[in-house]
Amino acid sequence: MQQAQKIKTFLWYDDQAEEAANFYVSLFEGSRIVEVTRYSEAGPGEPGSVMTVVFELAGQQYVALNGGPQFTFTEAVSLQVDCDSQEEVDSLWEKLTADGGRPGPCGWLKDKYGLSWQIVPRRLFELLADSDKRRAEAVTRAMLGMGKLDVAQLEAAAGQ
Repeated sequence: MQQAQKIKTFLWYDDQAEEAANFYVSLFEGSRIVEVTRYSEAGPGEPGSVMTVVFELAGQQYVALNGGPQFTFTEAVSLQVDCDSQEEVDSLWEKLTADGGRPGPCGWLKDKYGLSWQIVPRRLFELLADSDKRRAEAVTRAMLGMGKLDVAQLEAAAGQ
């Protein structure tokens, strides 16, 4: 018997929890909706409407709540995606900024639901860990000038 994930990220939406969860699982291979619970007569939501959606992205579970408009997302919390390639960065960036999402600096963006994401090529971390401090600093400066991260530009900044 598989043990349940002890700690899950809990995301508060106004009334788009199920729509957002379905969107997110469509982006990552092997992701799925795990469970949907509905409000009962006890409320506070409309009886029968979606209360929570448990979903899994790349093996990590999240809970989305339709909690109402009292709280919104901020950049203080974001989901970071470790991308294998520039193609993966480009694809996720395009999909997550579509239909009302907004690009931000240094690989950050907000999706159409207001949730912040960091779409980061794995190569960035390799370049930042360079033992040559000057190369790592050049990569940092290049990254700070970007919106969507570009591996070729980061490598060029490192002199590679």
